[in-house]
Amino acid sequence: MTSAPTVLDLNADLGEGIGDDAAMLTVVTSANVACGGHAGDAGSMRSVCAQAAAAGVRIGAHPSYWDRESFGRNPQEIDEHTLTEQLRTQVSTLIQAATAVGAAVTYLKPHGALYHAAAREPAHARAVVQVAAEVGCAVVGPPGGLMLRLAEARGLLAYPEGFADRGYAVTGALLPRSEPGAVITDPDEVAARVAQLVRTGTMTAADGTSVSLPVRTLCVHGDTPGAVGLARRVRAALEDARLAPRAFT
Repeated sequence: MTSAPTVLDLNADLGEGIGDDAAMLTVVTSANVACGGHAGDAGSMRSVCAQAAAAGVRIGAHPSYWDRESFGRNPQEIDEHTLTEQLRTQVSTLIQAATAVGAAVTYLKPHGALYHAAAREPAHARAVVQVAAEVGCAVVGPPGGLMLRLAEARGLLAYPEGFADRGYAVTGALLPRSEPGAVITDPDEVAARVAQLVRTGTMTAADGTSVSLPVRTLCVHGDTPGAVGLARRVRAALEDARLAPRAFT
């Protein structure tokens, strides 16, 4: 039987040059900051880190394949050493930006295609976990995925994540963005899905069945239309269930 969560963090992808980062930081408890692979640069990293620190929001590294043209959403065939170096560079740049404003980077959550690949492909998962271990960060990823299992085996904190604004397949995987219902922008629907999650530990998949989601953190994508409003509805739904969001790191 699926258990409803008792503590939930609320995170968003920021520093991507899309949406209202300042407003989002008044809602979320953790900020996944783009590290230059798919978006962001040293200036945006420093700005978001400073604002997050001032708001008491935890900072996480949000690295990706080096793929700015496709926003990190295209799968890539890349060897483990090259990927590790790309991730190491991105995360180090964010840590430097955070340190410069007196803040710390406490977790790592891959972006886009890398997020999904690292949940199932050993070389990609090892690259992510290796970089996280080097800098002492927790790892955020899909529930039950290879990346989180490897992180736990390395003695790292591993936090399974759900998505408030994305549709799920019956397998528990996210629907591809090309499919109908993959991105959910209706605030009432998003709020209802979160209410279901905190009540039952499940969300309804595209085929109408219930998918178990044993998660510790919920994401609202910063580039989803109306993202700040959606995040506010998610936070309100959590608070209505007496689960005021709390950072996990």
